[in-house]
Amino acid sequence: MKIVSLVPSITEALFDLGLTENEVVGRTKFCIHPQDKIKNVSVIGGTKNINIEKIRTLQPDLIIANKEENVKDQVEALMDDFKVMVTNIDTIEDNYYLLKNLGKLFGKEERAQLFNLKIYDILNQTKLENPVRAAYLIWKNPYMTVGSDTFIHRILSEIGFENIFSNTTRYPQITTEDLADADVIMLSSEPFPFKEKHIEELKLFYPDKKIMIVDGEAFSWYGTHIAKCEQYFKGFLAEIQQVQQS
Repeated sequence: MKIVSLVPSITEALFDLGLTENEVVGRTKFCIHPQDKIKNVSVIGGTKNINIEKIRTLQPDLIIANKEENVKDQVEALMDDFKVMVTNIDTIEDNYYLLKNLGKLFGKEERAQLFNLKIYDILNQTKLENPVRAAYLIWKNPYMTVGSDTFIHRILSEIGFENIFSNTTRYPQITTEDLADADVIMLSSEPFPFKEKHIEELKLFYPDKKIMIVDGEAFSWYGTHIAKCEQYFKGFLAEIQQVQQS
């Protein structure tokens, strides 16, 4: 079976489940894991600007897309000629069934279950003792954060954070003043590439708050990625606990 993946985290998951470059024949330019495998896979544009003609030349048996990451009109255009699976992952349970279904589809059920068990183990074992009020920023100019119906919010909640914007949905725009109730302000490494200079900008407003860059992939890449984040989450939470104790 020839597959084109329009979703970076699903591309990673397909290879983690044991598929090869002979099966995953197309990917986006944002599909960066695993590096040794994706370098041999044709790039068919970005997640929002798919090169449909290039996909046609690959003649895939299946295209995997995502409701949030891909453009509806482009995905529907592909549906005219190809079988397209559209995923929608908002919760940990959604992610469980994503891997379960991919495992069943490609005859990799056992491997998929191992990843699911690892993910649940990490989320159950890696948790703050006392909840911390947090803001998670994904964009600048304007600042944007995450609401309660997002995968990022679910990961934050699972490891012990209270999202101060849980009364919102999707990715609302906010102001600097809206961050006043957060004990920790997290600046994600993606999709906006926050850097140290952006920490300093916010420190002018909130000199006493913990403001830090976080690994956006650890919080937003559904699929198999969380299964590889145990050490990252442990180190990250240890840093937060030091702040709590100081």
